[in-house]
Amino acid sequence: MTINIKHRRTCRLCNEEDISLAVSMHPIPPQELYLETKEQAQAIPRFPVDVYFCNNCSHVQQLDILDSDTLWQEYTYLSGQAKGMKQHFESFTKAAIKKHTLGSSGLVVDIGSNDGSLLVNFQKVGFSVQGVDPASQVAKFAQAQGIPTIASGFDPGVASEIIAEHGKAKVITAFNAYAHADDLHAMTRGIKALLDDDGVFFFEVQYLLDVIDKVLIGSIFHEHMSHHSLIPLQRFLAQHQLEIIDVEHVSIQHGSLIGAVQHMGGKRHIYPSVDEQISIEITQKLNHFSKISQLKAAISNLKADAQALTMQLINDNCTIAAFGAARSGQTLISQLGIEGVIQYILDDHPQKVGKYPAGDGIPIVPTSTLLEKMPDYTIILAWVHCERIIRDNQAYLDKGGKFIVLTPKVIIREA
Repeated sequence: MTINIKHRRTCRLCNEEDISLAVSMHPIPPQELYLETKEQAQAIPRFPVDVYFCNNCSHVQQLDILDSDTLWQEYTYLSGQAKGMKQHFESFTKAAIKKHTLGSSGLVVDIGSNDGSLLVNFQKVGFSVQGVDPASQVAKFAQAQGIPTIASGFDPGVASEIIAEHGKAKVITAFNAYAHADDLHAMTRGIKALLDDDGVFFFEVQYLLDVIDKVLIGSIFHEHMSHHSLIPLQRFLAQHQLEIIDVEHVSIQHGSLIGAVQHMGGKRHIYPSVDEQISIEITQKLNHFSKISQLKAAISNLKADAQALTMQLINDNCTIAAFGAARSGQTLISQLGIEGVIQYILDDHPQKVGKYPAGDGIPIVPTSTLLEKMPDYTIILAWVHCERIIRDNQAYLDKGGKFIVLTPKVIIREA
């Protein structure tokens, strides 16, 4: 397997070169690679996921970029299979239509549309929909579900194709995809061109404030190129004659930011939420290098705690498994220094069971075997679904099993 990587020298938002290394991370292999043997999994090379701070605009980002084929060719994540995501998309759609008077007709384009789980909600109301997603297999799945999807990244060229076929879009959405593109300027130029005069662009991104305060190191892998906050995003969008008119801090993914954007000087008024969130960021010093530096110290403390616990368990001859072959799993394993600790990973994804994720080469077995194998301790790698995993596996706890939660603190959960 040939994997290409490049290192940016400029900030993704402001293009300045005044960038400082904020958090040095252990290199990890590309995620979403599941191999037939342990040896194949361990042979996949590892690449940097260091986190940088732009001293000019305060954007926090990763600068080591894997080629798009590596990121998306074997992509297995489906939004509709993630617990709570369908409900989140449904509630967002209803709220957005009502608050921003979007009506019930016109074109909705979703960038990074995945399996169409967001678009289907607009489709039900009466909108025509168009998905765009670089993961070809996921795009095919969406097509089969009745969601027209272009298997591609999004840029001005794709925007022109959509305009030629459908006209401009009343609504454009990019949920998490706005953090997954290296060339955000090209993506945003496409959004600007595609958006109708009175249209609204909605983005949802994992929120940097939560990443730091909750030590969400599981969100740091190659796919997540930008760790967004409002202050630099507002300046960036203004470069493209776009303005943020509303923001909402939501709990999905343990802390995300939803923004509503219109053409500069558009007909909609700017809600107080924008200035209020900016005030919070200023108070929290989110636009200062010192704030992101807190994450470095927090990771160091977590690593010490995780290594001390797992070393003790190994010395006590305990069996240690993991739950969830998540994209973030190898990040947690590598950053917390617990390689060689986990004996197997429990997961139910049909493309993962029986295989070995790139990295440690840990075998993946069905979750149904948890009560049969009864590992003494099970580390939760699917950190986003931590509470649900514990709740759904009460029988394991009742039989004496224990879960280990790695973030924001290393704790043991038992009956």
